[in-house]
Amino acid sequence: MKVGELARRSGVTAETVRHYTDKGLLRPERDSANGYQLYPEQDIGRVRFIRRAKQLGFTLSEIGRLLGYAERGTSPCPEVRDLVQARIVENRRRLQALTALQLRLEQALNVWRALPDKVPDGDSICHLIETVTEISDEGVDLGVTPRF
Repeated sequence: MKVGELARRSGVTAETVRHYTDKGLLRPERDSANGYQLYPEQDIGRVRFIRRAKQLGFTLSEIGRLLGYAERGTSPCPEVRDLVQARIVENRRRLQALTALQLRLEQALNVWRALPDKVPDGDSICHLIETVTEISDEGVDLGVTPRF
């Protein structure tokens, strides 16, 4: 089947099919008569697998590795579990960082509501941002201290 038909039958755009092909996730044959890329019927399931994996946060590179296991007749499940476990740990770290950022933003806004607007004076660009205390590399200090 051609690009458009695969796209329609698998619920993606033709551009997506071409992108997956460019990334090596799909490997169509070339029609020797006209040069069209022709995809086998099983690529419908392959595209659906790619979409599901992307919904779980897998990168196209990771998906390519998983597809490689299947092509070799080896189970990708152990790697899937490892990747998901690592992703869970990373997501927790990101959530903690976002929670800390949210707290800093809320604290800053509470302080800034009481401060007047100022015009930049050469030493200051926006005194509101300049009232925020420096944050260490670890991001431990969440304080907002007015300097006026």
